Amino acid sequence: MSSKKNNILIISSMAIFVEALDIAIINLTIPAIQKQFMITNDQVQWLQTLYVLLYGGFLIIGGKLSDVVGPKKVFIAGAALFLLTSLGAGLAGTFAFLSLSRAIQGLAAALIMPSALSIVTHTFTEERERSKAIGIFSSFAAIGSGSGLSIGGIISTYMGWHWVFLINVPILAFIMVVGWFYLPNDTPEQKQPSPDLFSGILLVMGLLMLSYGVHQLGDIKDQYKLIMLCAAGVIICVRLLYIRLTRRANPLIDLSVFKAPSVITANGVFILLGAFFTGYLFVISQLLQKDMHYSAAKAGLLLVPFSLLSAIVAKFMLPGIMKRLTTEQTGLLGMSCMLTGGLVLICAVFAGYSLLLLLLSAAFISGLGMTICFTSLSVLAVKNIPKQHYGLASSLGTTTYFLGAGIGLSILTLFMQKSSEGASVSGLSLIILSMYALIGLLWIIIYIVNAVSLKNAPVSLNKSQRLPDVF
Repeated sequence: MSSKKNNILIISSMAIFVEALDIAIINLTIPAIQKQFMITNDQVQWLQTLYVLLYGGFLIIGGKLSDVVGPKKVFIAGAALFLLTSLGAGLAGTFAFLSLSRAIQGLAAALIMPSALSIVTHTFTEERERSKAIGIFSSFAAIGSGSGLSIGGIISTYMGWHWVFLINVPILAFIMVVGWFYLPNDTPEQKQPSPDLFSGILLVMGLLMLSYGVHQLGDIKDQYKLIMLCAAGVIICVRLLYIRLTRRANPLIDLSVFKAPSVITANGVFILLGAFFTGYLFVISQLLQKDMHYSAAKAGLLLVPFSLLSAIVAKFMLPGIMKRLTTEQTGLLGMSCMLTGGLVLICAVFAGYSLLLLLLSAAFISGLGMTICFTSLSVLAVKNIPKQHYGLASSLGTTTYFLGAGIGLSILTLFMQKSSEGASVSGLSLIILSMYALIGLLWIIIYIVNAVSLKNAPVSLNKSQRLPDVF
């Protein structure tokens, strides 16, 4: 690689590192935020729910904007918006303003992610060079996600939770300035239709109303009118979205990709994976700090080895696993690890908050399962579909993961409210968490069984297809 290409890769990778870092970094700061604003679990989870819902809801639009406007312009705009919202979140004096900043931060991330990837793929055109560059780019995202808990814990303990957001400001300012001079200018290509922004808004509005309605279920006697209003809003949004996707010449999502059972399975399990892993990060931060009384820094440092284990698995073990197992079998292995980790986490709580069992749970989930699951589902998401839909199918996988994260966390915190005497996490909420993994595991098993049955089924010919009777 030339030095110019290396600089472009570094700039893009730094941005995706910050974006990935911010998904996980907030988890160990949650108790400090709760203490300052005097809020409960079901309120503070909106900081994560809003981020992931707007991220997932506008991710496809971000990718299409990158194609229409140009990746450099969208990248710089996304970085500027992320900088401003990070500054707003860090200086927030009320929880409402913090939540608003966090929500717009998710929108900014939806601009950064696809434009950064587009810059990398347009810069590295030779196949082997591109594969290597994307591998480096993806590793920065993995490192950001993996190190988020430990970095967030250390910053929250020694500098205060505000700096979890403020630390982004100088990094993003540097990225914007350097990116302006070093990133390749957007070259005009064949004119493409503008992305269907209204469809993205309908998707996000429907999901936000669904999340809010779920929150109110705990107080259904007093809030039944509001819950019914949210349900009606969701139905209207879904109906309008379906009409636009089926009648527009250039829809936001081409529904024909869902004709492949592999795409349905991959995205369905992605939803459950997002719900499980995001819920797990939220739960473990509560367990370690509120119930086991570790500082945020110590809690983060306890989880560092499992981030390293995840990187080792991705680098050295996963390629060998995927050579020996099919994509579906690899997904089955990964989701089995997630379910095992969830069950061990339940045992850790019922055994009196056993640190050994809790760390064993983290080894199965953060160290093994997440890496294996995400990779196998990403491959399954583009299986058996035309090549022209590969980009859409890949974006859909990430989108459904984050949408599942938002909805799943809303459901989980509904049951966390039922925790007994002083415990921040109830046994019921841990069972719900493990149910996400169990349903995902069963879904993959059913897909494999159906695929095998279809492969072994005798071919039945209708009258027009029958072979001529030559005897």
